[in-house]
Amino acid sequence: MKKKITLINILSNILLQIMSIISWFIIPKIILNYFGSTVNGLVSSITQFLSYISLIEGGITSVVMASLYKPLIENNQDKISAIIKTSKKFYQKIGIIFSIYALALSIIYPIIVNEKFSYLYIVSLVIVLSISLLIQYMFSLTLKNLLNASKKGYIVSLTQTVILALTIIFSYITVKIYPSIHILKLISGILFILQPIIYTFCVKKYFNIDKNAKEDKQLISQRWNGFAINIAAFIHNCTDITILTIFTDLATVSIYSVYAIVTNGLRAILNAISNAIVPTIGLSYAKANENELNEKMDVYEYIIFILVFFMFTLSGLLITPFVMIYTQNITDANYNQFLFGVLIVVAEAIYLIKFPHLNLAYSANKFKELTRPAFLEAIINIVISIFLVNQLGLIGVAIGTIVAMFYRMIEQVNFSKKLIRTRKISKFYLKLFILTLGTLLGILFCYLFIPLAEFNIISWIYNAVKYSIIFGTIYLIISVIFFKKELKYLTNYLKH
Repeated sequence: MKKKITLINILSNILLQIMSIISWFIIPKIILNYFGSTVNGLVSSITQFLSYISLIEGGITSVVMASLYKPLIENNQDKISAIIKTSKKFYQKIGIIFSIYALALSIIYPIIVNEKFSYLYIVSLVIVLSISLLIQYMFSLTLKNLLNASKKGYIVSLTQTVILALTIIFSYITVKIYPSIHILKLISGILFILQPIIYTFCVKKYFNIDKNAKEDKQLISQRWNGFAINIAAFIHNCTDITILTIFTDLATVSIYSVYAIVTNGLRAILNAISNAIVPTIGLSYAKANENELNEKMDVYEYIIFILVFFMFTLSGLLITPFVMIYTQNITDANYNQFLFGVLIVVAEAIYLIKFPHLNLAYSANKFKELTRPAFLEAIINIVISIFLVNQLGLIGVAIGTIVAMFYRMIEQVNFSKKLIRTRKISKFYLKLFILTLGTLLGILFCYLFIPLAEFNIISWIYNAVKYSIIFGTIYLIISVIFFKKELKYLTNYLKH
């Protein structure tokens, strides 16, 4: 039964990621077609500014999840109740702060953005876009954490999948009946009320939460352990759009957000796979068996390397043609940004390639030790992006992200040596060199002999299939020659 629950959680999470990717493509397309690039940029920009409230959270979600595991195993209802009551009260405080922040943002943001929209238009849109986040902080997050920690994450994933599907359906209906971005986003926000309704029903069914339980004061103080990690992840996800909003225009923000749809989708897929592997690394680390941990880290590294190189190499070759097809007939902004497309793909690839080492550090509970590199990563990203944005625009912020990600990758890989003393860091860089060399040769071959001459869907699919075969073959040959042990381990695992 435990294996079945794990499988159900994995499959439901993959289903959610697929639905998320579908919605990331369809909703912006609807907005672009009916409201234009400037409105799409406005929505993306406001959404990023609203997400700044997550900084106040300070990593409490990770702490709550970690704190729930032991009492769930022991079926300690008193401890579970104390954690739930404490986190609920904390999230509701964030909800109140968020309400004040959203109101302040609605007043200040229209002054920052120098566009054609009226003051009231932007104020009302900020308030509408804040609804979904407010519902989650006030009513959903505490219950969501409990369901996830108790291996009932499939409830969370399926609920969110339904919400996303309904959002797509109602978005189409709305623009056909009365095309208003405010109504479209209002309906999307209201749909989030399904979360607390379903979560509450399920929690009452499976748990006996005592509403009068005493609060766990220590829980809140622990959240600062993951604060720097939270900031670094936030900066990675939000810095570029914020800087582009302040220093460029909303059309440029729209261009960035459309290209980011592709990289965000690839990241979501990789996250779903990586998250399924992380518990294995954590258990191996807990056993203090360095030979076993080294072996599993080799395989984890190999899987992430192959997936990142395969997915992001294809993306680098095809992202700009895809965006040109996706934004066909959209003439209010120049979406043909080949160099930017390549750079944003490279930046995201470097960010993801360090995941095995980052998750090893998380499994070892080394949050405090990661504070300095996390802050430095954020500072490097912000400073370089601001310095280059006026001269290079989109390319400038992409370069800032690449430099920051490259620094953090080196720091994170080197840090693993402190956790696994017998591990040779050179293994990571050898994999990186071999796969990079093979990739560059493959790219050269594709550009010389299989260029994408026409920007249409048939030509794009045709080239995508050919590129997939070429790079799949390249990485298979590399695996057979250089990574026999990892390939054999993975093959045997999949057979069983």
